[in-house]
Amino acid sequence: MSATDVGGGLSHLGEDGTSRMVDVGGKTPGPREAVAEAWLHVPPAAFAALLDGKLPKGGLIEPARIAGIQAAKRTADLIPMCHPLALDVVQVEVELPDPTQPRLRITCRAAVHARTGVEMEAMTGAAVAALTLYDMLKALDKGARIEGLRLISKSGGKSGRWQAQ
Repeated sequence: MSATDVGGGLSHLGEDGTSRMVDVGGKTPGPREAVAEAWLHVPPAAFAALLDGKLPKGGLIEPARIAGIQAAKRTADLIPMCHPLALDVVQVEVELPDPTQPRLRITCRAAVHARTGVEMEAMTGAAVAALTLYDMLKALDKGARIEGLRLISKSGGKSGRWQAQ
């Protein structure tokens, strides 16, 4: 039985179906970049307080940004088969795309010159930044919810450029 038979061609499964870390030692290092997003939907009263700047824990953007950056840097500690990467850059942004819609968009961009990609680092950064925003807002309303965590784009490596539709 091959890895294809067991896991449908999943690279983290060995031929016998056991977990394995992909060997990237033979790959040529190159530039790789990924962008991920998540959305925090905020209940109306908490959203109004956010817009007024009346938050019980103070500012929320900078703690979320720092948490997202730290999380991206620690991805290999959290996701078992990820390779530790010396990231070149991690950027986390929190935006309010439409003040009439009670939601925040969190994006994380990660880039590295390495043998493997940074999709998981970007997604982990976006997820933890969103969780931090939830933590900062939960005193106002625990009904906030995180949705839509996804990869937006990636470049580099064998598969080249990819863009979400």
